[in-house]
Amino acid sequence: MVTTTFLSNDATAVVLTPAVYAAARKAKADPLPLLFACALIANAASFVLPISNPANLVLYGGTMPPLGQWFASFALPSVAAIVVTYGALRWTERARLVGQCETEIARTPLTIGGKAALAGIVVTAVVLLLASAFDVQLGLPTCIAGVATTIAICLLVRMSPLMVVRDVSWSVLPLVAGLFVLVEALDHSGVIGHVAAWLRAESADPARAAMTAGTLLAFGSNLVNNLPAGLIASTAVAQAQPPRVVVDALLIGVDLGPNLSITGSLATILWLQAIRREGLDIGFLRFLKVGAVTMIPALTAALGTRLLIG
Repeated sequence: MVTTTFLSNDATAVVLTPAVYAAARKAKADPLPLLFACALIANAASFVLPISNPANLVLYGGTMPPLGQWFASFALPSVAAIVVTYGALRWTERARLVGQCETEIARTPLTIGGKAALAGIVVTAVVLLLASAFDVQLGLPTCIAGVATTIAICLLVRMSPLMVVRDVSWSVLPLVAGLFVLVEALDHSGVIGHVAAWLRAESADPARAAMTAGTLLAFGSNLVNNLPAGLIASTAVAQAQPPRVVVDALLIGVDLGPNLSITGSLATILWLQAIRREGLDIGFLRFLKVGAVTMIPALTAALGTRLLIG
């Protein structure tokens, strides 16, 4: 949760998942419940701060609400989403959590490269917070912090940067680019215009519109991935100008909805790649069974909490 809040849910998938798997193996514990927690809590916590999920920037078109307004809208819904997701996950994985694990484990001290990586993560979190506070676009600061950290580590451990480049999941880039091309095609075909017209009509009853739009976007994010789904919603919002509660509900849906399936968000796709590198694999149906039990009640709780705030 902390990693997602300050570094984004994608960072949780890339940074935390391998560490959690390694810790579980050392403790001789079943890693699956812990790995599911990495994926599901990452998405559940991804609207604690504006920087917690790239989809937040997409939905708001790069212009984020002031931090005070953000907390007023999302502080309690975030707590509701995290608590319900954790409770539902603990219940559905209760059989795997029974048993003993090793407690006396020799601790391996961090190498100089590990310490540098930790320092780089902290610095990156600070940079993102400052950029968000001063309403600076996050892409360039994130890139600079990441590249600087990588170069520093390579120099300290005398490792070639080519080794890092080879481990980058380059296949994700054309996937994301293709999804955004799809959105442009939908816009030119008039589909987004129809979505905006529907949203404008539904907004006559803001509470009903918020529940309906947030729920539809949550499930729709699993069909086309939440980044293009968020972009579709953002374009429709720009045309329809619905009440703030409706926009907030859409953000909850686009952030939390992807917990239903592996294909729902980039973070979950990166998470799947991370566990596959460790020799594990989780199929679509296996994830869907856990996702259905956790996402639906968490979405209901988060949207309901947002409506209660007013």
